[in-house]
Amino acid sequence: MQRRSTRAFLSNAVDRKRIETILLHARQAPSGANLQPGFFHVLTGDALTHLTAALSQAVADKRKPVAQYSYFPPELSAVLKSRQHDAGFALYEALGIGRRDTKARREQFTRNYRFFDAPVGIVVTIDRDMGKGCFMDLGMALMNLFSSAQAQGLGTSGIGALANHADVVHEALSLPSDQLVVCGIALGFADEDHPVNTVRTAREPLELFTTFHGFE
Repeated sequence: MQRRSTRAFLSNAVDRKRIETILLHARQAPSGANLQPGFFHVLTGDALTHLTAALSQAVADKRKPVAQYSYFPPELSAVLKSRQHDAGFALYEALGIGRRDTKARREQFTRNYRFFDAPVGIVVTIDRDMGKGCFMDLGMALMNLFSSAQAQGLGTSGIGALANHADVVHEALSLPSDQLVVCGIALGFADEDHPVNTVRTAREPLELFTTFHGFE
């Protein structure tokens, strides 16, 4: 209930031992047949700068996106579109970005490719041959990672947009061809004074996503 997406970070470095602990906690997540799908490529310093520079250049060059899997459904229903709209509105309102200020909105979105200037960036990949259920297992590992980081006073944000330029990530990190880029993670100490970190997205009430059977 305390965890939230952090999109502004302090420049303070994060100790490697702390990151190792967080990743060990991530791997404690359950997985079907104990396959433990997913890999975590952790970057900081020059390595992170190299990747973000390559991604920023791809965006500036208007390089055609190359995604390796479908993140959203082909068509969003009215309900899903409403949730998407409300989340975007909350973010841009906190930043003082107007509805018609497309330039500022675009610039804010491109911060995804800089890992929101976090001191640590993590690229998450999975074997291409894994089944859809393994994405669910990887998702549980990611939630363990987020919760562990939160417990240690660190902020995180998942970055699904990273998958839009999977080919750039492959090139920059020399990833093996059998790895599929799933997402990125920004990790670091949250800048609590930044307005973007005041954003709270709403959740649907229990009765809209739950049914109970056999209870009194």
